[in-house]
Amino acid sequence: MKAMVLCAGLGTRLRPFTERWPKPAMPFLGQPLFRYHLAVLRAAGVQAVGINTHHLPDVMAATARAECARAGLPLHVVHEPVIQGTGGGIRGLRDFLSGDDFIVFNGDILFPVDLRPVVAAHRASGAAATMVLMPMPESEKYAAVEMDARHSVRRIARFGPGGEGLSPWHFTGVHVISPRVFDFMSPEGPEDINRDVYVRMMEAGLTVRGEVVRAYWSDLGMPSRYLATVRDVLSGQVPLEGLGTDSPFVSAPRAQGNYWAHPSARVGGAQVTGPAYFDAGCSLAEGVRVGASVFVGSQVRVGAGARLERCAVLEGTEIAPGEELVDVVAWGAHRVPAPLTP
Repeated sequence: MKAMVLCAGLGTRLRPFTERWPKPAMPFLGQPLFRYHLAVLRAAGVQAVGINTHHLPDVMAATARAECARAGLPLHVVHEPVIQGTGGGIRGLRDFLSGDDFIVFNGDILFPVDLRPVVAAHRASGAAATMVLMPMPESEKYAAVEMDARHSVRRIARFGPGGEGLSPWHFTGVHVISPRVFDFMSPEGPEDINRDVYVRMMEAGLTVRGEVVRAYWSDLGMPSRYLATVRDVLSGQVPLEGLGTDSPFVSAPRAQGNYWAHPSARVGGAQVTGPAYFDAGCSLAEGVRVGASVFVGSQVRVGAGARLERCAVLEGTEIAPGEELVDVVAWGAHRVPAPLTP
């Protein structure tokens, strides 16, 4: 089985960090977000991966090549000089994907889910596509996917043929798709897989299924959500056992029950309440105070007397002596507010 990870997005909501990293290449607890995607896909039986690139294509391709080499998976890269949307992005990998059913995975989510039952259900159903769904997250305003009692999707973000007795669900950004999808794509130009291509398929009488899963899911597309996901993982709300050696806690052993530190991290005389995560090569001076929900990235330098609380400090950043970082994501000179909600 093959899979595609969508990697071409501009990441506008995560600027200025996406001026350095495309979203799937963003560092998250000691490793690129892309590594988490590969762990899920490989566990589902995927044996080759394709990506599309547009924004910072060299950075994205280099990250994907390194991670796929690490995972032992062949990589196929297609560059989009003009961004093509989700439907156009999948169309660009038609030659790579069209031999069998395939998985498409959004590049900016943390979703450590077992996809094997989803793939099996999709193949057993004979559907043209299966959208992986979950209950709508509380206090969020994502566009709903509406399906009937037989799990047939009938409307997506208010587009589609509709029907009676439909129930709303949240789309996770993961699909299992039959090559029949390519017959319903425009020959060229940007288009959306959900609002355009799937609607054409439904109107033509093909079945687009919804498969409901119960698993942790987070969209890391905004600073506040990025930091909330750090908090959730460090506080034990995210089951990562299925990631095996790709869990971030494997390379950073737990210390004193309240934080994880890479062997090359120098926590020194810092006062750590935690939970916190210290990546490779970071160093904390004497008197640094570290509270809850803190991620200190690789090669970060934290000056004496600084205070870190509910924050993420990305690689290579220097924190001045006495500086306080609370509810922010920091990189270089940037200190971006990221208020956490309960």
